[in-house]
Amino acid sequence: MTLRNERVRKELMRDISDILRKEIRGLAGVVSVLDIEVSHDNSFAKVIYSVLGSPEQVEKTKEVIEKSTPKIRYEVGKRIRLRLTPELRFVYTDSLEQSSKVHEILNKISRGEV
Repeated sequence: MTLRNERVRKELMRDISDILRKEIRGLAGVVSVLDIEVSHDNSFAKVIYSVLGSPEQVEKTKEVIEKSTPKIRYEVGKRIRLRLTPELRFVYTDSLEQSSKVHEILNKISRGEV
């Protein structure tokens, strides 16, 4: 990954997190952008995100993000200085939920509850 790609990646992470927090209505639970993979020419970005919440909140948030992808891309285009605004694809992962469960189990073990 070039230095420019890394700079674009960091800027996208900051901007997309901000857009999700401030511009997109109807999100349920806590949405976290975990990583962004940017193509070598910055024309495509895969946004890896997680949602902390109930299964219903996760599903609702996934739907809202799916429907809002064009708006998110438009907002990114207004904020970031690139010749071409990258095409965005959002990919859900439940790694935050899993790490939360592992943390909970470790806490129970340390307290002698297991």
